[in-house]
Amino acid sequence: MLCSCGVLCLLKNCTFAEKTDNGLSGIVIGDNKDSMDNIDKIEVHSSVELMELIDRIGFLPLLYSGIGGFSAEEVVDENCRYVVFEDGGWDWPLWKWKGEVITEGGHVYGKFFAGKAGFISREWWPDFCNYRRGRHPKPEVGSIEEAILHTLTVQGSLITRELRALCGFDGPKMRSRFDGYVTRLQMASYIVTEDFIYPRDKHGNKYGWGWSLLNTPERLYGKESCTTNRTPEESWARMTKHLQRMLPNATEKQIQKMMTA
Repeated sequence: MLCSCGVLCLLKNCTFAEKTDNGLSGIVIGDNKDSMDNIDKIEVHSSVELMELIDRIGFLPLLYSGIGGFSAEEVVDENCRYVVFEDGGWDWPLWKWKGEVITEGGHVYGKFFAGKAGFISREWWPDFCNYRRGRHPKPEVGSIEEAILHTLTVQGSLITRELRALCGFDGPKMRSRFDGYVTRLQMASYIVTEDFIYPRDKHGNKYGWGWSLLNTPERLYGKESCTTNRTPEESWARMTKHLQRMLPNATEKQIQKMMTA
């Protein structure tokens, strides 16, 4: 990303573009300004900038989260948002960046925020995982959730439809039911998205919305990435304190609604 100094910045104190009447100026989200009360002035123009933003704030829903301005969709430049063309085609750069943010940025992605998708930095994943699993212990043996998790643990990376078929959810009207189980396992931090797989046309070009490639965080990042020496209550307090500092205009109720499962 180009900082105000004109060089590519991948440092911890990254500089984003601030919208002003006089053009672009620097705004630092980092040690010198540890909050996002001016989030409405941030514009992200690339996957690299999005990775840096997630590094700094730790948590970022993909779409509207219930907290105004606090989502990837709302902080990206308008040219990176969803658009439909006259011929019926569409483009959505942000959607295409998701895989890069996961595989190149190392961030965790899944349906973590009130059943909606979003990113969590690896720095904050242990606390998030600790808190959610404290509320939702591993599924009971013999339950559908346990069968799904066991299948994914044994098989490894699977796109959603492959996992659904292996678990026997291939009958009519079974897809939405299965998706509900997977969403609950993601909310409990037992399943994450490893990447997105896209079909290709005869020219080798990717098309469509893509399929989620699912995995367990233990297989993807290692068991140590899912543990911390804090109690679930301490992890919750640490996360909410951080978000209250980063989002001073958000109410405690808004933050709790977004983070509680």
